[in-house]
Amino acid sequence: MAKSDDVKDPASKGKLKLIIVLVVALLLAVGLSVGATWFFMHKAESKPDPAAEAAQAGVKHPAIFEAMTPAFVVNFNSNGRQRYMQVSITMLARNQPDLEALKVHMPVIRNNLVMMFAGIPFESLATPIGQEMLRQKATASVQEVAQKELGKTVIEQLLFTNFVLQ
Repeated sequence: MAKSDDVKDPASKGKLKLIIVLVVALLLAVGLSVGATWFFMHKAESKPDPAAEAAQAGVKHPAIFEAMTPAFVVNFNSNGRQRYMQVSITMLARNQPDLEALKVHMPVIRNNLVMMFAGIPFESLATPIGQEMLRQKATASVQEVAQKELGKTVIEQLLFTNFVLQ
């Protein structure tokens, strides 16, 4: 009997090893399949839409220019002499609906700009640096109103299209 047990034992051990190897291989294949499927499905879900990709890539929408009419005219009293400044301003925006929404608040914007222009010393406006500083302050003033009223800056910058000092 001992001889017959020894003969069956190696054959049954070989079959058992073969079954274990096949089961492990099958589990490994199923695991890889599930993992690969999850990876590709998760990767497809995490892709943002093309509009968001364009926004993240820094692609700018076309510029929209809107003139603020009529031109601003401000008078100054400088060293006992009457002085005047006339400024034509054009707004640069990138979103037409937002720009249209901002136009509703144009009286507030114009008031703030006139008051700011009148508060600037005339002598500082005679230099290009002073004019650029005035343009930047005016841009910040309009953006502040837009941020307060619409929740976004809307205007990228203001451009002085006509600047006359007398």
